[in-house]
This record gives sequence, structure tokens and C-alpha cells, in this order.
Amino acid sequence: MSILSEPHFHNEAAAIARLEAIVWPNGPYCPRCGGFDRITLVKGARAGLRRCGPCKREFTVTVGSIFESSHIKLHLWFQAAHLLTSSKKGISAHQIHRTLKLTYKTAWFMCHRLREAMRDGHFTMQLGGEGRAVEIDETFVGGLEKNKHRSKRQHLGTGGAGKEAVFSLVERGGRVRSHHVPAVTAKNLRPIVEAQIHGATYVMTDEGGAAKKVGSEFARHGSVNHSAGEYVRGETCIRTRLRAISPFSSARSMGRITMSANNI
Repeated sequence: MSILSEPHFHNEAAAIARLEAIVWPNGPYCPRCGGFDRITLVKGARAGLRRCGPCKREFTVTVGSIFESSHIKLHLWFQAAHLLTSSKKGISAHQIHRTLKLTYKTAWFMCHRLREAMRDGHFTMQLGGEGRAVEIDETFVGGLEKNKHRSKRQHLGTGGAGKEAVFSLVERGGRVRSHHVPAVTAKNLRPIVEAQIHGATYVMTDEGGAAKKVGSEFARHGSVNHSAGEYVRGETCIRTRLRAISPFSSARSMGRITMSANNI
């Protein structure tokens, strides 16, 4: 019998059970609050959907992984992963497209996500975790208003007027992720934070209203007040985030790059 005859390569329920055994070896836990208690299956819902009793959020095992928000069946992901990792000389997205009867666009997408997981060494894509810290903050990218044509100036001075907002998440000693957001509000930041940061993470912010509000929803949260001249409070600071974006900011200020909503 071929290894490709295993149930999780052909049956969606078996594929979900297989992934749960890999991601949750000690049982299911909530990716939002990190809790193990009162995790129940949602009756009559799609396969694998669970609800956390304490925080009332619904989730599946794919949350925080490369399979999250994908409409591709999980058993096809397993087939693609096996082909990609078992081919001695590698395999192209075109070959995945022909073998699995998928569109080339879908195969290309799957290969990129799988290679990203191989680069990090695991399927889970969330930052942080138990005993780890993630700093979150926003910055504004764009030229000075005084350098723009008079007809395009929105504001004279500093601030975010006329610039594009970029929200950054920096894992201490780990990865950096940045997202373009239309506005720095809790409504825009919350989905990013919930999807990208593990529930048991120590989240650090400054006194900015939106980031602080979202960060305070985690079990561990610390903040510093930059407007009062406070940059470190115990182990809490967001200097790592500042160092992560400083080369980018320097290049921008020297005119090497320009940014707009169309090229972020």
C-alpha cells in the first residue's frame, strides 16, 4: 500500500484529525486566550469547529497556521505537502497544478505557503507564545507635506495626515511582520493581532489608544508612556520595534523610497 493511500490524503475528516494530532498533542486549546478548559465542538457546524467556553470565540485547528483562511481542502494541502517534501529535486507549482488537478494560481499559492512553513520549521504561523514577548506599534509612511505640491497638501507639520499607516508586530528575538492599515483604530488592528499573536504572549505597547486597547485584551500586557518621557518600565519597552523599522525609515527620509496606498 502506498503512503498516499493513508486516509488523511483523501478524507477531509481524517485530514482534520491528523492536523489536530500534530498541532494539539496535548488536546485542543484556544488560540485567542490560550486556555484548555471547556473547549467544545460546535454542533451542526463545519468539521472541526470548536468554541472556547471562557472567551466564547469559535476556531478550528487551522487558525494561526498556513492553512488559515484557505478555501482549499485540507487533504489537498497534505497531498501537496507530501509531494513538495518527498521530491528529491523539488517540484514546481506547475507540476502540483497538473498532478492535483488544481488551477496554477492555487498551486502557486500553496507552494509559497508550504515553503514558508518549511523555512520556519513548523506549520504554526503565530508570533509569540508562552514565555515570549511581542511588541506592537504603528508608524506613518510618506513624504513631508511641505515637499508636496500645494494642491496635494493635507496638513502642514507632523503626524499621519497625508501618509499611510503601517502596523508592525515584532517578536523579541524572532520575526517581524508589518501590515498596511487604512486607519489606526482598534477595529482595524484587532483582527491582525488576534490572527498573528498567540494568546499566551506578553504583548507590549506604547500609550497609543488603539494598540494599547487591543494589547490589553491579552492575559499579559505592558505599556510605556512615551509622551511622559518613559521608554522602559521593567522589562516592558518597544525599542525592538523601533530598531526593526529604523533602516526602512532612514531610507524613506533620504528619498530612496516613496510610499502610497497603491504600492504598500
